[in-house]
Amino acid sequence: MSTTTCLTDVPHPGEFIADELEARGWLQRDLAYILGVPEQGVNMIISGKRGISPEMAKALGDAFDVSPVFFSNLQNAYEMSRAGAPDPSIAKRALFQGVYPVREMIKRGWLDDTPVPLLEAQLMRFFRRNDVCDIPYLAHAAKKKSYAETSPAQLAWLFRVRQICSEMIVPAYSESKLREAVTEILPRHMMDPEEARHVPRILSECGVRFAIVETLPKALIDGVCFWLDGTSPMVGLSTRFDRIDNFWFVLRHELEHVLNGDGKGVADEDVEVDVDLQPDEGELSAEEVRANTAAADFCVPIDQMDSFYLRKAPFISEKDVVGFARRIGRHPGIVVGQLQRRLDRPEYLARLKIKVRHFVAPAAVIDGWGEPAPVAL
Repeated sequence: MSTTTCLTDVPHPGEFIADELEARGWLQRDLAYILGVPEQGVNMIISGKRGISPEMAKALGDAFDVSPVFFSNLQNAYEMSRAGAPDPSIAKRALFQGVYPVREMIKRGWLDDTPVPLLEAQLMRFFRRNDVCDIPYLAHAAKKKSYAETSPAQLAWLFRVRQICSEMIVPAYSESKLREAVTEILPRHMMDPEEARHVPRILSECGVRFAIVETLPKALIDGVCFWLDGTSPMVGLSTRFDRIDNFWFVLRHELEHVLNGDGKGVADEDVEVDVDLQPDEGELSAEEVRANTAAADFCVPIDQMDSFYLRKAPFISEKDVVGFARRIGRHPGIVVGQLQRRLDRPEYLARLKIKVRHFVAPAAVIDGWGEPAPVAL
């Protein structure tokens, strides 16, 4: 009772049943009697006007003493042979979504929800490629682990930052102005949370393109520094931890990368975004350790923090923190951020670490939180 057929020319299961009846010398009415069904029901199956239901497959299995799966497989093969070819765009969408969070990118306004051919064109423009196969990770989707540590979702976020920053008009980058900004100008704005609104303007005057882009799900991004044409630095923050200490620490960390020219000459797809900026320094590169040290000293001068900590630890009161913060010209929440790490107590005075993104937003280019940045793909 075996049969070998081509999927494109699979006969109806009724043809097999007719052959089996002839081999056994049975009539259709004989099979109808065995099955306990009207003869017309058997005739409908044999003539190809009705398929074999799961219940009928079991009944035929008993009648012909074979597994009912055999008849189910005959019916499935016949139906598959007659099914229309699927839309080829399904496989393409599955490939895109399997590598990049395309649906989320559409939701965020980074891409338009278009047919696949236009979606391909959008992805090529977004990732600055002339061939869809040249988009990082897509050509070798099964070998993603062989790439740099930056994940596809992080790379998509990075390219969004690049897309936004590339449309900004700023003066030529001045390293001297940026050094003055981080040593003299920015510290003046670190006591009052509302003063963070001046950051975009100050950076623009130094020739640094700056944007805040909401991170993508599971991307876990804090910030990034990279260069447009090797001459104009771009800094992107995610503010995924919308706290005053995190904002200033991540900002200064990225600006240290700018000042040291980190990432110059590196291809966009090889830029690594910064995630969890204060892990065990034994795991970090020299560039990251240097940026972390500069950021910590910027938030609270290390020598002054050492002196305060030695005098007050381990029992440091809120009054002590507020007084120390006022003396060094910092918001208490910034001091708390550094103390939490030293004390290894993330809950310590956490309520002082207030949100600042809503202060920066009116003066910065913001992408996310329900509003895409006004840039054209």
